Amino acid sequence: MSPDAALLQVREQVRAAAARDMPLCIRGGGTKDFLGESRVGEVLDLAAVAGIVDYDPSELVITLRAGTPLAEVETLLATRGQCLAFEPPSFGPRSTIGGVVAAGLAGPRRASVGGIRDFVLGARLLTGDGEVLGFGGRVMKNVAGFDLSRLVCGSLGILGPIVELSLKVLPVPALERTLEFELSAAEAVVEFNRWSRLPLPLSASSWFADRARVRLSGVAPAVDAACAALGGRVLPVDEAGAWWDSVRHHRQPLLAAREPLWRLSLPSTTAPLPLSGSLLIEWAGALRWLRTDEDPARVRALAAASGGAAARWYGAPGEAMFDPLPPAALAVQRRLKAAFDPRGLFNRGRLVAAL
Repeated sequence: MSPDAALLQVREQVRAAAARDMPLCIRGGGTKDFLGESRVGEVLDLAAVAGIVDYDPSELVITLRAGTPLAEVETLLATRGQCLAFEPPSFGPRSTIGGVVAAGLAGPRRASVGGIRDFVLGARLLTGDGEVLGFGGRVMKNVAGFDLSRLVCGSLGILGPIVELSLKVLPVPALERTLEFELSAAEAVVEFNRWSRLPLPLSASSWFADRARVRLSGVAPAVDAACAALGGRVLPVDEAGAWWDSVRHHRQPLLAAREPLWRLSLPSTTAPLPLSGSLLIEWAGALRWLRTDEDPARVRALAAASGGAAARWYGAPGEAMFDPLPPAALAVQRRLKAAFDPRGLFNRGRLVAAL
């Protein structure tokens, strides 16, 4: 089936669902089915709405349909020495670019280059009437509707199915080296933040099991000077690549096991919380993965007291994933949902149980 025929089929399914008041559960590759509060309704499969629409390496922009596999996109970009700089996690070979944007997740490079919303230039999505709305554009200097296209990032599909995206891409760094240090979690948080304030080409940081690792990316003189200034052990290229890939794609054992796991978003300078369990730190301390049997209420309370938030990444069936939204934030979410999806067809309760 051609992408145009697939899109027409999806539009007809949306119109039929609207006529029956049947909720729809949007699905691409299915690799992020675990993400969110609930999955309700008839499956709206976007996997066939796939393919590259336009790619201009000289303009650093690629436009593609939402069902395009992430692996296909990255293979194409690599042939031109370019990449998705925010390093999205795939969670499996069927991951699609639409799912990447809807999930709003980024990998180890997030703290240095920005999140996924910093790379979305334009988006097209379906309404409950089966019509296509377009926001933003296909070039970086065209910012009409720019903020609206960013709204789909991390929306988990509650605003409607994404059918096409235009993304900014960047050149692959000329050189990368990873340094390793023996540090406690508390020491690593202090050092990560100190190094982040220095003029160093840091592109990633992590800590696990008393090993702190930082990745340096850029031109050779800058990377060499940073290595000399920081010291530590230089990891072999293969070992370093395997480590960052395991963290990015959640193949590292602490992240990979589908057992109770917390994702803590905290101010980067926050000292390790007084919680038992296994810990992995990313983003200079701003992102922390915790596997623990502690009371969920205590985990959430300690994260909130530190000025952050806790999400139950993998948990018991029926257990809430996200912290409840404050009334003002919930009101904004309700207005956005009503504006984009007044019938409430798409991904009911997926991002916020009340929507």
